[in-house]
Amino acid sequence: MEIIKEILKFLPSGKIDDASFEGANIVLYTKDKKFFLDSSNIIREVVNEFKKRVELRPDPSITEDKDKSEKEIRKILPEEAGVSQVLFDEKRSIVIIEADKPGLAIGKQGSLLKDIREKTFWIPQIRRTPALKSQLIENIRAVLHENSEERRKFLDKTGHRVYDGWLREKKHEWIRVTHLGAARQVGRSCIFLQTPESRILLDCGIDVSSEGVEAYPILDAPEFNIQQLDAIVLTHAHIDHSGFIPYLYKMGFRGPVYCTEPTRDVAALLMLDMVKIMKSENKEPLFDTDDVKEFVKHCITLNWEEVSDITPDVRLTLYCAGHILGSSMAHLHIGNGLHNLLYTGDLKYGKTPLLDPAHTIFPRLETVIMEGTYGGKTDIGVPAHEADEQLCSQIKLTLKRGGKVLMPVLGSGRAQDIMVMVESMVRRGELEEVPVYIDGMVWDITAIHTAYPEYLNSSLRKLIFHKDQNPFLNPIFKRVGSAKERKQVIEDSGPAIIMATSGMMVGGPSVEYFKHLADNPKNSIIFTCYLPPGTLSRRIFGGESEIIFKNGNKQEVVPVKLEVCKIAVTDHSDRKQLMNFVFKCQPRPKKVIVQHGESTKVLDLASAIHKLGRIETVAPKNLETVRIR
Repeated sequence: MEIIKEILKFLPSGKIDDASFEGANIVLYTKDKKFFLDSSNIIREVVNEFKKRVELRPDPSITEDKDKSEKEIRKILPEEAGVSQVLFDEKRSIVIIEADKPGLAIGKQGSLLKDIREKTFWIPQIRRTPALKSQLIENIRAVLHENSEERRKFLDKTGHRVYDGWLREKKHEWIRVTHLGAARQVGRSCIFLQTPESRILLDCGIDVSSEGVEAYPILDAPEFNIQQLDAIVLTHAHIDHSGFIPYLYKMGFRGPVYCTEPTRDVAALLMLDMVKIMKSENKEPLFDTDDVKEFVKHCITLNWEEVSDITPDVRLTLYCAGHILGSSMAHLHIGNGLHNLLYTGDLKYGKTPLLDPAHTIFPRLETVIMEGTYGGKTDIGVPAHEADEQLCSQIKLTLKRGGKVLMPVLGSGRAQDIMVMVESMVRRGELEEVPVYIDGMVWDITAIHTAYPEYLNSSLRKLIFHKDQNPFLNPIFKRVGSAKERKQVIEDSGPAIIMATSGMMVGGPSVEYFKHLADNPKNSIIFTCYLPPGTLSRRIFGGESEIIFKNGNKQEVVPVKLEVCKIAVTDHSDRKQLMNFVFKCQPRPKKVIVQHGESTKVLDLASAIHKLGRIETVAPKNLETVRIR
């Protein structure tokens, strides 16, 4: 509480009635209406002095009645803004206004927001109404609203951990990282960061291509103790990075998860889908929906390039990773300038149909922990325009012979890339208009994409801002929402494109479609994502002539007669892009730790970076600890 006491000395006596933390942010509440409206200059001085985010809000007791305030808000905002919802967060004196055109709701230089503050004494926050309705986003907001008091206490407790000083005795300056997963393998990403004061997990995922303990992070490592864990930093939503987090809440963890807002939303959807799939396969789920709710309640979302203290000696900044919606690289400023670490998560150093390339300019940088999924000598991808041409050509061939194209896709990222590519081909007249059936989580995740256009590249953002040009709203896309509708798609004799999860064919609707389409040579299956060894996708691509599916004591033999191909539409960097990323980083790192890739690939990439750049490199094994300071 020392920092709050120091801040209060800067402010006029008797004006602040309450003060609390919201994570690393400091929130002051006042019952003085005049002070609330006229205090912007003095709050700015406090921010400049303490270099922390400090916000003044009206005490809930002085806010106007909600019904009266909503009428006033709708009167103030122009009809063209398209206000759809007005939601009140009573405990925090915030009103969230959803609008089709946020710029019109804000007004010139924020003039309309100022009017709302003056007339209602609520703090207005404007959000864009998603072009596609997302039930999940509404559910997440409901969870946060229903648990607002509990969440306020959690955020305050988190702030006390950040600001109230050291818990552990500091004897030496050191920093260590231990891989609890994803070292010389793809899957179960989990890195344990230790400093003299902090214990932080960087991602905590599941290897969906493995079974038993091999699928999960190695949390029985001697140095890891869930009771001492301060925080989790989640780079992106994919299950191999996020899927084990609800289990930590099941085991009693109640600390924060730091990520972007879209990462929280997509991760929650993928986690809930995991529970659903396991139940449908008569398996005991690793966690349940209540554990996913705990994850949502304990998320602290950050924007890219927003600096936030997360423990007394670690400051976090998230940067664009270019991989999927909201994916981030985590820059950790450790100690008072002691060391600067960048954990890339999965990165794409090249523009995609959805996203800008990964960020490369940082204030300070000594060590990089980076992925090496496609880091081998032969992992040179084709240029984006060639991949586009290959995809178009393969789809045209299949449709011409009256077949169906099955595209097993990852629900988040790759699926939306392909939707944008196919829609663009149709718009340019390169493909005939045939139905593109969307099955699995793809539709829900696409709806989340339309809710966060600020995380997409500028060209796609412009299209989304104009509903008549929004590629995701093109009528060629048809949602498949049930087993009955899936059967109708399969039985329809006409040509079509089917995009279905899971991309690795370890379950999900893509497997069901394959069973029915595989024996017809008119059809084709196009793989566009990483195919882990041992998975059904790798076996099909490897050329197996028949696949045996077991269902209890029964066996189903499916002959593979459809055309099989793989096209490099990837949201990972290839070998060249990974090398370019390291050498374009400013400042250039002194040490690079390569992980998240098959053993030969990460070793080869580490060797190449060392030879070309004279940079110290290492490719650790799981459970190896690397001292980086």
